[in-house]
Amino acid sequence: MIPAGMIYDKKRICLTSRYSPKEGDANLLYVMLKIYLRQAWALLKQNPLFSGLYIVGTGLAIAMTMIVAEIYYVKLAPVYPEENRGRTLYITSARFQADGSQYWASLSYRALQDWVLGLENAEVISATKSDLFAEKCYIQPADRSGDFHPATKLTDPQFFRIYPLRFLEGAPFTESDLRSGLMRAVITDDLSRRLFGTVEGVVGRTFSLNYVECRVCGVVKSGSYLTEKSYAQVYLPYSVVPGYADPLTPRFPYVGQFNVTFLVKDDAQAEALRAEVKDVTRRLNLEHKDEWEMDLWEQPTSHQLSVFNPYPSDEFDFWAKVRYFGLILLVLLLVPSINLSGMIASRMESRLAEMGVRKSFGARRSGLLSQVMWENLVLTLLGGALGLLVAWLVLYVGREWIFMLLEDYAMPVPEEAVAYVSGEMLFAPLVFLCALVLCVLLNLLSALLPAWMSLRKPIVNSLYERR
Repeated sequence: MIPAGMIYDKKRICLTSRYSPKEGDANLLYVMLKIYLRQAWALLKQNPLFSGLYIVGTGLAIAMTMIVAEIYYVKLAPVYPEENRGRTLYITSARFQADGSQYWASLSYRALQDWVLGLENAEVISATKSDLFAEKCYIQPADRSGDFHPATKLTDPQFFRIYPLRFLEGAPFTESDLRSGLMRAVITDDLSRRLFGTVEGVVGRTFSLNYVECRVCGVVKSGSYLTEKSYAQVYLPYSVVPGYADPLTPRFPYVGQFNVTFLVKDDAQAEALRAEVKDVTRRLNLEHKDEWEMDLWEQPTSHQLSVFNPYPSDEFDFWAKVRYFGLILLVLLLVPSINLSGMIASRMESRLAEMGVRKSFGARRSGLLSQVMWENLVLTLLGGALGLLVAWLVLYVGREWIFMLLEDYAMPVPEEAVAYVSGEMLFAPLVFLCALVLCVLLNLLSALLPAWMSLRKPIVNSLYERR
């Protein structure tokens, strides 16, 4: 319904733009927006060069920003199989010192048995062994096509509770398998197809791993190398490694090669776990003060903190990270917006006469400014869509290196590893929301000031531009 006394004339609404939602109803607002969008589309076709440059410039700015956002989304978001990232904590290194000497390493099997596995403030505790055995594992395929090195992880059955890998067949190896040191393997579906040509009926079959017969106990849907905490193609009990229970040095019995992963219920339990670990560390240091001292810093570390501060010994500076990402955002958005502002200012100069005519018919400055912003928002959204497509294309094509771009010490993707980008990584609601916010922000930065400056000019000066 149009309010009483108001003449419903599309040309008048378009010309004056003097009505606002406060003066009319939702129907009038719909009509105004429809006219704004229709005029924006007409201007786009009338000025294809300007529109094309604006869309491409916006697209590149959005694409570069989205690439950075996607990199950290993949590292932080709860994606398969690391769906519990928000409740996962790690102990990855420790420092032991005595008589002026220091030893940096992970924890030993004895540390696991003495105190780690007995911690009360965790739902699940899993240990993974980093060992040369895993780095030197080679599979000898039955077809004699040549040995190849699979990504191998030495862990325990609790690992599969923290990282819910989807079992297509079979089950994880058991605690009995771990204690016995049996060669039982969980393999991924891609490796199963390579070895056996199928993922069905594979449980119980064997393959040669370092010329030792290894029996398959389960087949899981493969993750991506980009989820590096959980990724492997072969999962084995760490007890298959000879001497797995021995410390690296007799002088420090808790020095070894085990990284510990905790799954907690919530943030409160995470804080309680950190307090418990600190208390255990203090007690052990008092107990062995004449022998050695152990330092775990602020571990266990949350997954989010481990992404931004991968070395627990380094003090995390929150505001330094804020400044760092603020500078990135400034470069990726502010610089393009300055260039786009110049283009918009030039176009607004050519439209001064049009704006003067509308003002003379009673159009308000706020209404004209709103229309200009809507017109540019259409172009910005088109550029945003282009930028999102470009970002996805770059991420897919460069998936083996681009996700390591912002790391301090980037490691290449192993030859046999699969570094794919899944749909849940790219087509997440948060990604689209981020793209939309960037489009609106870029539109405000680039269009608001030049449009406001042009509309401040007196009507006489604007009409004079028609001459």
